[in-house]
Amino acid sequence: MIVRKLAHIINTWRHARGEGWESRRLVLAEDKMGYSLHDTLVKEGAELHLEYKHHLETNYCIEGLGEVENLATGEKHPIQPGTMYALDNHDKHILRAIKGDLRLICAFSPPLSGREVHDSDGSYSKD
Repeated sequence: MIVRKLAHIINTWRHARGEGWESRRLVLAEDKMGYSLHDTLVKEGAELHLEYKHHLETNYCIEGLGEVENLATGEKHPIQPGTMYALDNHDKHILRAIKGDLRLICAFSPPLSGREVHDSDGSYSKD
């Protein structure tokens, strides 16, 4: 059994940060669960251009207001607490935090190691 508390992850190597976002990585590849689980904050006003070429991602909003834009179709979907969106086609997208910090619970498959950084195109490397 794995039990972790968010308070014990803050300010450790499992607490990744970038411009406009933070990811607190609760479950990672080393845990051998087949996915990784993250408690992510997107700072109010941030606009993240992302495309996970090697990973599928599901996001569930628990705080804040925002939107996700599918760059292939131009569709914009509002995000608020209780909204889930899944990037099931490695979708190139823009995630915007509009009012308050957007807090998302995110699952990645395959799981992240926890040490990835975004490439220039907004993706993570395959490994």
